[in-house]
Amino acid sequence: MGLSSASTGINLLQLDNFFKKSHACGKQALTMCMGFGCNAAGVIGCRIIDSSRERLIAIITNNFVPCNGRFPILIAVISMFFVGFFKGPFQSIFLALILTAVIILGILMTLLVSKFLSRTILKGLPSSFTLELPPYRKPQVGKIIIRSILDRTLFVLGRAVVVAIPAGLIIWIMANLYIGESSLLTYTANFLNPLAKLIGLDGHILLAFILGFPANEIVIPILLMSYMATGSLVELDNLVELKAILIANGWTWVTALSVMLFSLMHWPCATTCLTIRKETQSLKWTIISFLVPTVAGFTACFIVVNLIRIIGLI
Repeated sequence: MGLSSASTGINLLQLDNFFKKSHACGKQALTMCMGFGCNAAGVIGCRIIDSSRERLIAIITNNFVPCNGRFPILIAVISMFFVGFFKGPFQSIFLALILTAVIILGILMTLLVSKFLSRTILKGLPSSFTLELPPYRKPQVGKIIIRSILDRTLFVLGRAVVVAIPAGLIIWIMANLYIGESSLLTYTANFLNPLAKLIGLDGHILLAFILGFPANEIVIPILLMSYMATGSLVELDNLVELKAILIANGWTWVTALSVMLFSLMHWPCATTCLTIRKETQSLKWTIISFLVPTVAGFTACFIVVNLIRIIGLI
């Protein structure tokens, strides 16, 4: 027990050096780790940071680490377009390596944006990192489970339901309301297409991310619904069918790369935004938390896609 606690403390101190260089708090590493499960939970975890300035930096940048809702998109895209030509155990190895590289990119973006914020709208010096390990006590399992359900699970699920119901209605109306030969969903996708092409996507993909605002898990089903012109969300049994549909609709490895980057860096989901609003008690910081990863995502995709075009790989 003592060795494990000491090892954890050493690792956190090492991470503190990186965050200190970004004028942020080392405890942000803990909230960032919570964000891998759920960004809304990561935002709630920012309460452990004493400095209000550093707490805001942690909240704004928490979305740069992929949550459970974005991992399926990343894994599916990597599997279909980047490791499909490998066979046997090598496929899993390369998938893990590429996914790890994506996660490291998210961590680097967290540090870079933290430094940018600390030198612009959230100027200040980093506070000292202190981590007190409490004395070991017998776990109160019942109390932990009850508090966890009340403070975390029900809190997050309640906000998800508040957003999911109206969002689901909007998606259904757009998919089933036809203007002439095409649905409102198709018209909207065509309208977004010029903007989406600038960052290596298409209008259907960008619209899927927009309509996936309630939860990242529904981005792929919305995309399939848009491509296949069905009136309801679609799920396929395997990646082979999914890849065939995507390629038939113009996907290339550049499209896949842009989807990965944009999935890693785009606006927080609705539940996370509501949580940020509650934690900061400020609409201004909620909007900033929405805009920062969105601008980063558009910028990163635009730069990468146009560099590929200049080099002549497409």
